[in-house]
This record gives sequence, structure tokens and C-alpha cells, in this order.
Amino acid sequence: MKPINIKEKHKLFNNQWHPHRIATVDNMQVILAKIKGEFVWHSHENEDELFQVVKGTLYMQFRDRVEIVKEGEIIVVPKGVEHNPSTRNDEEVHLLLFEKLSTAHTGDVQDEKTQTEYPWI
Repeated sequence: MKPINIKEKHKLFNNQWHPHRIATVDNMQVILAKIKGEFVWHSHENEDELFQVVKGTLYMQFRDRVEIVKEGEIIVVPKGVEHNPSTRNDEEVHLLLFEKLSTAHTGDVQDEKTQTEYPWI
């Protein structure tokens, strides 16, 4: 039970689109990620996802619109909603995610960016 410095934890890894776990809360996980460019269209049938932008600007694409999520803001993607996180202008964005432990990285979609293990940092 010690404070976790999110900015310091982000300094511990460089790989993009590879979530790193920093905490668990009941059956939920707190994850940090660095992203750049385009991800993968996917959904999570049974889980919501919360994205908080720690640094940069996230472009959360939905099939009917794009929501711009700025530093210090969050967006919740409801279960079953297809989405595709992305960045623009070669910007690296730092995220904190809050989701169930059962949440698959890219839902039912398998892609070269799909991760199945989230290392603890």
C-alpha cells in the first residue's frame, strides 16, 4: 500500500501498444500504455474500458465518429462498442486504463499488436 507515480512508471518502458499492469482493484486491473499511430478495430463483448490520457491527445475512433481525448481527460468505452484508439502527427500518447482482469487486449480480434500478457512494473 504505497503511492504509485504514474509518470515515473511510464518511464520504465518504451514499447508501444504493450500494456503494463501497475495495480489490481478487486477484479479490475490498472494498466499503463504508450501508443503511437493506429491500433486495431475491436470490441469487448462483456467489459467496459476506461482510458485516461496522461500525456498527449488520444483520438478514439468509433464507427460513427471520433472523440478527441486530451491530457487529463478520460473516456469510457462501453462493452460491445467497436473502437480503435489512435494518435496523430507521430505523437506518442501515454495512457492509464482501468478494465476487468478478463478483458482481452484486442477482444476477439487477433493482430500482430495483440498482447496476451501484461508485465507488472
